Amino acid sequence: MTNRDPEFDDAVETESRQKLKKPPLYKVLLHNDNYTTMEFVIWVLQSIFHHNEADAFRIMLHVHVQGIGIAGIYTFEVAEMKVSQVTSAAREYEYPLLCTMDEEA
Repeated sequence: MTNRDPEFDDAVETESRQKLKKPPLYKVLLHNDNYTTMEFVIWVLQSIFHHNEADAFRIMLHVHVQGIGIAGIYTFEVAEMKVSQVTSAAREYEYPLLCTMDEEA
C-alpha cells in the first residue's frame, strides 16, 4: 500500500481557461469620385484586395452607382495596411480615390 499525504488530498487545483474574444473586423471602403477611372478601381481591387476580375468589376460598379462599396473585411492592422496601399497607389497615379475603414457592426 502506498503512503498518501493527507495534506494534498484537499488541495486539488483546477485550471481555468480564459475564453479568447475574436478581434473586431473592419470594412475597407472605396468611395466614388468623378476623376478616378473605373479601370484603376478594378486594378486596385485585383492587385491589392486579390479579387478576381468578375468580382472586381461588380464591386467597382457598386461603388460607381451607390457612391461607396466594401472592398474587403479585415482585422484592424490588415485593414489599415490596405487603406494605406490604396491611398499610396492612388496618389502615385494622381487619382483622388478615397479609401477608408469602418468597424463592422
